[in-house]
Amino acid sequence: MSDNPFRNRPQLARRQLLAAVSLGAAGLPVLAQPSATVPDDGLAAAVAAGHRSAANRARDRWRHPLETLRFFGLKPSHNVIEIAPGAGWYTEILAPWLRDRGRLVAAHYSQSDPSEYRRRSRAVFDAFLAVRPALYDRVTTVTLPTGPRFIDPGMPTQVDAVLTFRNVHNWVTDGHLDDTLKAFASVLKPGGVLGVVDHRAPEGASLDWMIRSGYVSEALMEDRARAAGFRLDARSEINANPNDTRYHVNGVWSLPPSFRGGAVDREKFAAIGESDRFTHRYVRI
Repeated sequence: MSDNPFRNRPQLARRQLLAAVSLGAAGLPVLAQPSATVPDDGLAAAVAAGHRSAANRARDRWRHPLETLRFFGLKPSHNVIEIAPGAGWYTEILAPWLRDRGRLVAAHYSQSDPSEYRRRSRAVFDAFLAVRPALYDRVTTVTLPTGPRFIDPGMPTQVDAVLTFRNVHNWVTDGHLDDTLKAFASVLKPGGVLGVVDHRAPEGASLDWMIRSGYVSEALMEDRARAAGFRLDARSEINANPNDTRYHVNGVWSLPPSFRGGAVDREKFAAIGESDRFTHRYVRI
C-alpha cells in the first residue's frame, strides 16, 4: 500500500534507524533455491482463477504471487494476517485459497482514520470484499497497528504467518517501523513466518534518501526485524528488477503503477516496469 512519502516525519526511533542504515549485510542467509517438488495445494489454481481481475493478473509478471507465496512457505490450513492490503491485490488470491481450511485476517486502516486518503482506501477494500461474499465472507478485517500491539479485541494470536507487501517504506517515513514489527511478533507463534516484500534501496543509502525515494535497504530491514524478535531465514530474488536504477525524480512513484510524473518519461518508466524489490522470509524467535 503506497501513501504519500512526504508527510511530516516523526523522529520516533530515528536514532535506531540511522544506526541500522550504517550496517552492512554480512552474514545474510544464502539465496533460497526453488524447490524441486511443487505441492498440489491449490495455490496455483487460486492465482490462475477467473475471479481475479485482468488488471491484477497483468501485474503478476512483476509481483510473482505464486512464487512469492510458495517462498513464504504458506499452506492452505494456515492462519495468516495480511498487512495493509490496499485494494485487495493479494487478498484476491489469499482469501479463496485459505477460506475452507485456514483463515485470513486483513489489517487495514481504521474506518475513522483522520486521513481522508486512508479512510477512502479502507472503504475501497470493504467494497471489494462485499462484492463477492462467496469468496471473501470469511475475511476478518482489523485495524492496522502503529504501536507495539494490535488494538482489536479478540485479535488472533499464535498465527502462522504475517505478510506485508511494499509497506515498510511507509513505516520508516512515519517513524513507527520498530513498533509495527513488535506488533507482528506479538501475534505470531514461535517459528511463525514474517514475509516481507519491499522496494530495495542501494546498500549504503541514507535514511533521508529512503524516506524521499520510497526504497528501503535490506540491511535496515534485517536489523529492525532482528531487534523486534525475528531471524532472517531466507531471502529471494523472485521480485528483483535489474532494469530499475532506483534513482528517479519522483522516487519509486515514478514507476508503474503510480506514474507520478504523468506524461513525462512515461514510456521510459513503463519499459522499466515495477520496482526492484527484496523478498525476505523471517522467523519469529
